[in-house]
Amino acid sequence: MTPEASEAFAGEIKEALRLVIDPELGYNIVDLGLVYEVNVEDGGVVHVAMTTTTRGCPATGYLKDGARDAAWSVPSVEFVDIALTYDPPWTPDMMTPDAKRHLGIM
Repeated sequence: MTPEASEAFAGEIKEALRLVIDPELGYNIVDLGLVYEVNVEDGGVVHVAMTTTTRGCPATGYLKDGARDAAWSVPSVEFVDIALTYDPPWTPDMMTPDAKRHLGIM
């Protein structure tokens, strides 16, 4: 897969991840800044690095499962690996302006 094709495929997956809504904040995990990285390898192997707003977040399983299912929904995805990380720790500064507006942080 060319770097351009890989980047486009990762973009499709990121769009699918926008369907995952954080149940506590009511906004999608991409614009909240919870998705740190989406990498695609040949053969449709997808690696997503993500976080939660806090360690021990009660929605962690829900968010990881939602991200996995959303990535799987993209055609040509053959395997999905969701890695949870807290490095760097999430802060509200990682949110898009739209997410901040939605939450009244502007």
